[in-house]
Amino acid sequence: MSLVAKISENVHVGAREYLTFRLDQEEYGIDILKVQEIRGYEQPTRIANAPAFIKGVVNLRGTIVPIVDMRLKFNCAQADYNSFTVVIILNLRDRVVGIVVDSVSDVMELSAEDIRSAPDVESAIDNGCILGLGSVGERMLILLDIEKLMSNADMGLAANDE
Repeated sequence: MSLVAKISENVHVGAREYLTFRLDQEEYGIDILKVQEIRGYEQPTRIANAPAFIKGVVNLRGTIVPIVDMRLKFNCAQADYNSFTVVIILNLRDRVVGIVVDSVSDVMELSAEDIRSAPDVESAIDNGCILGLGSVGERMLILLDIEKLMSNADMGLAANDE
C-alpha cells in the first residue's frame, strides 16, 4: 500500500488535510501532501536580479532550494523576521521550493462541505491559485493551490523538467 493510500485511510472520505499558516492577519491552508518539512528561517544566499519576493537560495542537504517570501509575494506589510518565522519546504512535482511565512498554525481536516468558492475579486493572488475558502468554527482559511501558484510564470522559478 502506498504512503498516500495509508494517509488517506486516516482521513474521512472526501476530506483533505491542510497545513495552515499565517501571513499578516490572514490564515492560509495548503495541501499537507505537498509539504516536505518545516524549518526555522535562516538567511538565504541572495541571487542577483531575482524578483524581490525571491529571498535567495539555501542548501538543503545537497539540494539548492529557492526561498520565496510569501509576505512580499502577496503584498503584505513588511514583517520582521523573528523566532516564529518559518520556512515551509514544499515538494512540488520534481521541484523543491521553500516559502517564508509568519508562522505555522496547525493541520486541519476539511471536508467538501467546509469549503466555499472564493469570491471573484482583484487580489495579489491569481484567482486560479485559490481553491476556495475553508471555514471551521470562527476560522476562515484561504486555501491555496500551492503547486499552481509556485509554477506561475511571474514567480521566476523555471520548471525543472529534466
